[in-house]
Amino acid sequence: MMDKRHAAVGFIFITLLIDVMGWGLIIPVMPDLIAQLKHIPVNEASSYGSLLISMYAIMQFVCAPIIGNLSDRFGRRPVILFSLFGFGVDYLFLAFAPTYGWLFVGRTIAGITGASFTTAAAYIADISTPETRAKNFGLIGAAFGLGFIIGPAIGGQLGSLGLRAPFYAAAILCLLNWLYGYFILPESLDKENRRKFEWKRANPVGSLLHLKKYPVISGLMFSFMLIYLAAHAIQSNWSYFTMYRFHWNERMVGYSLALVGLLMAAVQAGLIRIVNPKLGNQRSVYIGLFCYSVGLFLFAFATQSWMMYAFLVPYCLGGIAGPALQAILAGHVPPNEQGELQGALTSLMSLTSIFGPLIMNNLFYYFTKSTAPVYFPGASFLLGGIFMLGSAVIAYYVLRSEKKPAIA
Repeated sequence: MMDKRHAAVGFIFITLLIDVMGWGLIIPVMPDLIAQLKHIPVNEASSYGSLLISMYAIMQFVCAPIIGNLSDRFGRRPVILFSLFGFGVDYLFLAFAPTYGWLFVGRTIAGITGASFTTAAAYIADISTPETRAKNFGLIGAAFGLGFIIGPAIGGQLGSLGLRAPFYAAAILCLLNWLYGYFILPESLDKENRRKFEWKRANPVGSLLHLKKYPVISGLMFSFMLIYLAAHAIQSNWSYFTMYRFHWNERMVGYSLALVGLLMAAVQAGLIRIVNPKLGNQRSVYIGLFCYSVGLFLFAFATQSWMMYAFLVPYCLGGIAGPALQAILAGHVPPNEQGELQGALTSLMSLTSIFGPLIMNNLFYYFTKSTAPVYFPGASFLLGGIFMLGSAVIAYYVLRSEKKPAIA
């Protein structure tokens, strides 16, 4: 039984790693692929790229709770396999896409099936003991961090062989993992522990509305929202900006994003363990958000390629803010509602992933097109820096006005 659990945990880790790697593989080549299919320059392609990201986020926001509830009804195994197969089909759509419309269809499919993180977390909860739960859940963060380091680096390298090469690689990885899981992955949810599917429990906004009864959390949710929106100046716009502004190729974009992943992993897995106990959560939030702002403002006015690498240091130091803010939120919620809090944060992240790319990429395009009132490619980074400062101000006033002690 123990061997089966170890094998299942290993499979889930590989599944999540491949999911993140697959997305990281294609990021460096998306700008040039969209530009090629639409016969437009890279700065204009950023606007179309934002639509692909937003469509994926919309489908995830709507479908992730449904898929999660289906896993409670039919078990984790079929949902995970369905998700893996869906991602494989998506990457094949992207690999053979003759038009931009096909890219849109592929991203829609991926958004519908892309519930692997939610279901994988449920699988880990099913097979973990109280002693191993924290360690096993840590694999989710490790897979995300490692995947975002390896994926862009390999994707940038493959992109130099051809714009479609990373899509073939991502499809092969997903479908091989699906095939392996089909024969190896056991079911983790016993039939007696399953429940009926209920539409009212598959509501993506329910958990957000429920948290209104905690005033501090409601205020800090706005702080988190601005952080998530600001992050899309990097997540959605980085490859378009660097290709347009500094003429980077796919390899350079991939290496730079791998460096982002590496620095963020170093901050959140190492530095925060040293800094947070000394500063405390509140100071970590303020200093981290300030570092984020400084990094984004520096990106906005960068004039040479090396600056983008150098300015990643203050930006990634801002990574101490997120976990500290999350710890403050968790301290205001009783133990039996912690899961709902994390679900609410996931829903909030999905919501901002709908609007963030549209705001940041279209702002970049607006200030780089020929009719722009002012030529300013770094406009998205500037707005992101303002959002981060706004987030710090909101957090400060919400926490300062707090009168009731946090729940232990």
